[in-house]
Amino acid sequence: MVLLCERAVAGRSAFGTIPVTHQPLIHSRCASGVTACGGLASVVSRRSQQALIVRRSSQRAARSVNCTRAEAWNPPTVSDTKRAFYESFKKPIPPIYNTVILELLVQQHLLRWNFTYQYDEVFALGFVSVFDQITEGLPGNGPSDIFNAYMTALQEDPEQYRKDAKRMEEMASQLSDPSELTPTTDGNEIQKLLGSIAERAKEDKFLYTKFFAIGLFRLLELTGAKDPKALETLVKSMNVKTESVNRDLTAYKGILSKLNAAKELMAELMAREKRKQEERKAEKEAASKAKETAEAKA
Repeated sequence: MVLLCERAVAGRSAFGTIPVTHQPLIHSRCASGVTACGGLASVVSRRSQQALIVRRSSQRAARSVNCTRAEAWNPPTVSDTKRAFYESFKKPIPPIYNTVILELLVQQHLLRWNFTYQYDEVFALGFVSVFDQITEGLPGNGPSDIFNAYMTALQEDPEQYRKDAKRMEEMASQLSDPSELTPTTDGNEIQKLLGSIAERAKEDKFLYTKFFAIGLFRLLELTGAKDPKALETLVKSMNVKTESVNRDLTAYKGILSKLNAAKELMAELMAREKRKQEERKAEKEAASKAKETAEAKA
């Protein structure tokens, strides 16, 4: 349109010369068009500025919300959790136990401080079962003291874990069939608990963990379940992936197998060392007696 105005002012168009008497009319129309375009551009510009202001306000609000969330959710680091554990339990832990316990602590730290984490009794049963089998063989109050330090480092209640795990074991032991674990809202206490968890899982509001899988497996064991399909049936009714449960249970059994083998090896080495010490002691005593006998004869 500007080009057309320029040609009109020059008295020409694309089709030839335009009479002078018509030039003001064409120029006037062009001027009106330019004015209209300018007005439209002004409106668009104002609307663009308003949209920009709204966008910037929304971005500032979003940043404010994110900052608020960041301030509200400020979990400790893995290093913080490890440090808290060692501050609570200062005694040395045998290497084969120490490695597994620390790996377990790191894994549970990531679960514990996941934004969607929610404690439940099945999780507690699974973890307590794992921990007790791992620390089996430690002398004295070692397992109990390590457990308390472990839970404290994660800012969890060790007594609550023990209490809930024991209660779940007692209730499951009274059941006579795996079908009595089927999640529902109007069954026994375990069924009601599993029903609420299954509902959360269905709504994608449940954080699945390997400790939960082990807890389910432990419940089946306590009911006396023998059929391998019982686990698959229960897992499906919980709205949890069967592949994930099978994978975690297989890994768990593998860890226990390796740990037991390491314990047996350590026990064998300790027994061998003990025999050597006894043999050295016997040789020393025999040499001392021989020396005394020789001195007496002299």
